[in-house]
Order: sequence, then C-alpha cells, then structure tokens
Amino acid sequence: MYVLTADEMRRVDAHAVERYGEVALMRAAGNAVARLVPRYARGRRIIAFAGAGNNGGDAFAALAELDATYERTIYADQTGARSAARADAEERARAAGVTIAPLPDPQTLAHCCAESDLIIDGIFGVGARIPVREPYAAIVRAIDASKVPVLSIDIPTGIDPTTGRIGDPVINAVATVTLGAPKIGLFLDPARLCAGDLWLAPIGFDATIIAPHAGRFRALDDREFATLFPQRPPESEKRGAGAPLIIAGSDEFPGAAVLCARGAARAGAGYVTVAAPRSTAKVLRAHLVEQVVVAYNEDKPSQAIKQILEAARRCSSIGIGPGLSLSSEMGEIVRGVVSATDLPIVADASALHHLGKDLSLLRGKRAVLTPHAGEFARLNGKGALKEEERVERLRAFVAQYGITTLLKGHVTLIDDGTLIHVNTSGDPALATAGTGDVLTGMIATFLSQGLAPVDAAREAAFWHGRAGTAARKERPVGVIAGDIPEKLGAALIEIQRTRETDGLLRIY
Repeated sequence: MYVLTADEMRRVDAHAVERYGEVALMRAAGNAVARLVPRYARGRRIIAFAGAGNNGGDAFAALAELDATYERTIYADQTGARSAARADAEERARAAGVTIAPLPDPQTLAHCCAESDLIIDGIFGVGARIPVREPYAAIVRAIDASKVPVLSIDIPTGIDPTTGRIGDPVINAVATVTLGAPKIGLFLDPARLCAGDLWLAPIGFDATIIAPHAGRFRALDDREFATLFPQRPPESEKRGAGAPLIIAGSDEFPGAAVLCARGAARAGAGYVTVAAPRSTAKVLRAHLVEQVVVAYNEDKPSQAIKQILEAARRCSSIGIGPGLSLSSEMGEIVRGVVSATDLPIVADASALHHLGKDLSLLRGKRAVLTPHAGEFARLNGKGALKEEERVERLRAFVAQYGITTLLKGHVTLIDDGTLIHVNTSGDPALATAGTGDVLTGMIATFLSQGLAPVDAAREAAFWHGRAGTAARKERPVGVIAGDIPEKLGAALIEIQRTRETDGLLRIY
C-alpha cells in the first residue's frame, strides 16, 4: 500500500482530476464518508464544519449523501473562490435538505457542538498547516471540548499530514476517512493517537495514478500480507517448511528462548532448533516439547561456535539474541557465529549489544536488526531517539550500515535502504515483557521460508500486531507474551477475511 506525503498527495490528486474529473472525485469522497456515519453517530443529528477549500466540499458532499432521516447542518466558510466540485457539492446538499449556515461565532460554538450526535471535520485537508489559526482554532477547541464523536475527512484538523506533528489545538477524532491514499503523518506519533479508527477510501485511485508520484513510504494491508505469506506445498517435509535455529536464553532469562522458539513454531516453521548454554538447556527441554534443544559450553567460545555452526548446517535461518548473557565470552560466540554463517539472520536484544561493537560483520548478509528505541540509540551512537527523529535517523542508519532494520515502537518502522515500511497493526497489549522475543522467532521463520529480510520483518510485525489485538479481545487485562504465539492462528484467519466495509479498507 502506497503511503504519501502531503506534496505527493497533491500531485496524485492533480493526476486523478485529469483522469476522472474533480466533480466525480468529490462525489465519491462524500459517498465514502457518508457510509461511515451510521457506524459512529450516536443519534440522527449530524453537523459538519467546512473550511473554504475542497476538504470543506467533501463535507458538503457527505451530507448530501445522507437521507432525510438525519438532521443535517453544515457550518461553512464561504470566503474565497469555490471550485466547480465544491459548487456542485453545495448545490446537491441544498437540494437534499441540508441546512447551510456560516461559521458560528464563539458564543454559540459550544451549543452547536453539544447538540449534535456526530461532527464531521471538513476544515482542512493535506494543505493543513499547524498551529491552526483563528477563527478555526476556536472551532477546533469547541469540537474537542464537546466530547461528541468526530469523523475527520482525510486528516484530523490540527495535525501535519507529513510529519505527524500536532498543534494546539487539535481534533481527536473517533475515526478518520483518508481519501485516495493514506498520508504518512497518520501513521506517526503523536498524530496517530488523534486519528481514531483509520479508514481508506480509494475513490478510484489505483496504482497507475499513485505509483508515479509515490516516494519512500509503504505499508502492508491485509491483501498484500496474504500475497507475501509463504504457502506450504502439499509435498513439503518438515525442514522444507522452515528450519530456523534460535540462539537464545541464559540462566537468568531462559523464558526468552522459550518465547522465541514458540513464536517461530507458531509462525509456521516445520523444524525449530534452539541452541542454548549447557546449564540453560536443561530448563528449556522441560518447556519445549516440539523443538530440539542443543547445548553448548559458553565458557569455551571457540568450541561453542563450532557446535552452533554444526547445528546450523541443518537449518535455514538464524534468530539470535533473546535472553543471551552479556558476558565477553557470549560476545565472542555471537560475533563468531554471525561472521561464519551465510544463513539469513535476525538479531535482537543481547545480540545487538554484542554486534554493536562491529556491525560491519552483517554487511552484505541477509540480515534484520530489531532494536527498540534505547537499543537503537546505542547502536546509532547519536544520543536518545526523539519521536520526531525516528524516520530520518533510521534512514541515515540503514544508509550507513546497509542492514535492514526494524525499529520497534508504538509505530514500528522497517527500512531496507530503499523504502520505509510503516507497520499499521499493533496493540497496547504488546507492551509487556517478552513480546519482542516472539517477534524475533517469527522473523526467523519467515527468513527460513525464503522471504527477503524486509519482507520477513514487515510480515512478522504486521501479524504480531494483529495477534496482540486478538489476545486483548479475549483477555482485556493481563495479556502476556506467551499468549501471542497462541493467537497467531486466530489473527491469520482475521487477516484473510480482509477488513473491508462497503469498499472502505480499515487500516487500524
């Protein structure tokens, strides 16, 4: 799925207008917004606020599509020149019985909002600038203070559609209908927290219109996930279905290895092998019934490297790092294994600590790094990672080292040096110890099944996030990392259903 900046979207819009005509596009946009009104309205009184441009025109078009059982009022800025599409939308709204009024004065704003059952935000589109200026700032403050559900058109007023930064004031929508293609700012914090449920209304924008103008951002949707998902041939044997080697665990953190191995197995691997220090292996064998556990002596790094590489000869990928010790001996083992293998690798947790001293060991290999913000800051060596710096610092890091990197966070980003993929799934339930270990095992499985590092990382992140959502539906409080592998099957079934409603695609 293409994800666009504001400038890219403006060029796409111009291209679409040439093909379809502005009036037809605005009618399609209004129809898409109107289809979501019954889902979010808490009654029949609908009001809209329309800015002076075509985003306001979309609000007129939406109210024109609603039947007369709704009480519909639009407060509109009628200054400036109107496009032909907006004029058409206004005429259709008037003919449909919509009450059209000027923007209310500050004294009546609160009453207008409080008396409604849904507010449609059609103030600004991709041309938005923050902070919002008067008289719109007063309108935004009144809308937000009313606590009435808000359905925003394209983007909530008060956010930057490219950077994801928010101004003061800003609308906190219950849902946003983004038109044509999603804007990158809707995926980035803090704007993502203001968008509510995000729906995409394609309104006829296909790849032939979008692709010539699309830049560096992409995101998986349900359909593309299913397209990339490895299919297990009927005649495949167990190793042919994926045989990851998980190098994980220590006396202090044996559970990390268990979670990683189970994540790999539930992601579809046919044969999972776990390599662990000898003292830890006994514990792991008590918990890992279906997986093979091989032991090595951490105190003898040269011997351990040979033992692990021997096990790797029968495997097709390596997942390394969860729960490993930070000892100098383990560092020698991690670097020795990584430098000597040609298998695709996903490195996480303690492996990032050990490899951070010499990331050149991964250059040219099929590899994925999976740091969280703190680990990334240490790898990057440029100080704490601020939210607004994540995109550019990730891009610079990958350009420097040439390693596909999955940067964890509320919004997970995956960069392979060509494109930045924004993960659209995720759930607060994943904010618990050990879920990252599960993700590492899943990536290792996808690598073992032949996916490229960037595809393995984005497929795993997307599925992992949806499993978190599935787990929270069953257990609103108290989801633990061990629940995530067990919910991968349910999440996959949900993904395969493709979340569409009347031609609208639910993104998050």
